[in-house]
Amino acid sequence: MKRLQIVSCILVIVLLPLLGSGIFAQDQTELTITWWGSDNRHDRTIEVIEMFEAEHPEIDISYEFSGWGDYWTRVNTQVAGNAVACIMQQDYNYLTEWASRGLLMPLDDLIEEGAINLEDVAPAIIDSGRVSLEGEDGEMTDYVYGVSLGSNSQVYILDVDAFEEAGLELPAWDWTWDDFEELAYQMYDNTGRWMIAYGPWDDNSTWAAIISSGQSPWSDDGTTFGWDNVEPVVEYFERIQRMMDYGAIPSMDMQADVEAASPSHEQSPIIRSEEAIRYQWSNQVVSLFNAAGEERNFVLQPLPRIPEGRSANYLKPSMFFSITEGCETVEEATMFIDYFTNNFEANEVLFAERGVPIAPAVLDHLSAMVDDTTASIFDYIAKISEDASPIPPPPPAGYTDINTNVFSPMLIEPVLYGMISAEEGVETFRQEAQAILDANQ
Repeated sequence: MKRLQIVSCILVIVLLPLLGSGIFAQDQTELTITWWGSDNRHDRTIEVIEMFEAEHPEIDISYEFSGWGDYWTRVNTQVAGNAVACIMQQDYNYLTEWASRGLLMPLDDLIEEGAINLEDVAPAIIDSGRVSLEGEDGEMTDYVYGVSLGSNSQVYILDVDAFEEAGLELPAWDWTWDDFEELAYQMYDNTGRWMIAYGPWDDNSTWAAIISSGQSPWSDDGTTFGWDNVEPVVEYFERIQRMMDYGAIPSMDMQADVEAASPSHEQSPIIRSEEAIRYQWSNQVVSLFNAAGEERNFVLQPLPRIPEGRSANYLKPSMFFSITEGCETVEEATMFIDYFTNNFEANEVLFAERGVPIAPAVLDHLSAMVDDTTASIFDYIAKISEDASPIPPPPPAGYTDINTNVFSPMLIEPVLYGMISAEEGVETFRQEAQAILDANQ
């Protein structure tokens, strides 16, 4: 008996250091994930990653995150070095481009097999991640390249106290750009506050004016524009230029300083009481409201319509999770995306920060426990859906090139600096952008 005890002690003394060194540790598969967002999104996502790892100790997740601007520079650099993460957060604006470059993996088989359980998800939501591409044989292929992480729409966040200070009533739900412009002048005259500090002249806001006119930014096949009537865009930029000249919104000379002072929601101009309205996507509302604190009085409002136009809002996937082509851990990636989409406890942590959940069971589960901020987002999306415009086709291949090298330097900057007319800017934009579209056919 004593000999057995001695042998046992020796085994413990010998094996403990080996166990601690990891020699007998379970082999782990490394899964890589990358996303963009605010600090609030980072914290929530990391917590869910840790929950998933606790349930699956055989999987070790490495992750990277950043803000929106740095994200796309980084992932494109990683693609060039064949080092992009297996699961990447993808945007509707870039999904077609990445799929056409062969950088994303079709997910149809995984969805049909139930590996990513979307059985109760509305087909329109699933199809929002679908891309049609022309194959080498000239035939069109049609695959899902991204799983939506939430329903989303653009929103204007109004500071109720700023409107009260200016002696102004809040606008009607179906307000127009005429209403916006008049309120902007009154806000500036009565308080010296900007109506909005930056944002309404980005690409998505410009496309919203087109959508409000009943047209579409791009054709269904991505070969050209979906808008022949250029007047809504010309009038849109002429209006912005008038408000800049008046001082109701910052001039182009002020834009760099304003944006540099606003690197996050916590430093947003509406948080600093420098503007009455902040332009966001609805999935960003939680982060901004959290940054503002309970003492701030904000409400959600749809985008203004062009005069006599239809709704400028549509329901859009806030973003996707895609699996990159060449991923060596597809099974593990699939497990995580399914967990992220359908697990109740995970979504209690995520709490609709990326948009209204797509799984009906998850949405029902959260509806019983949401805070006032999240409830306001659910209500906003429900009300928007009553008359929302149809979702436009995804931006075509070459969109990044158009947005970076044509939209800003050939339309936004020369027009809003007063170097050329809005008509000239729109004409130049269409010519140069069409050349890029043609080159990508």
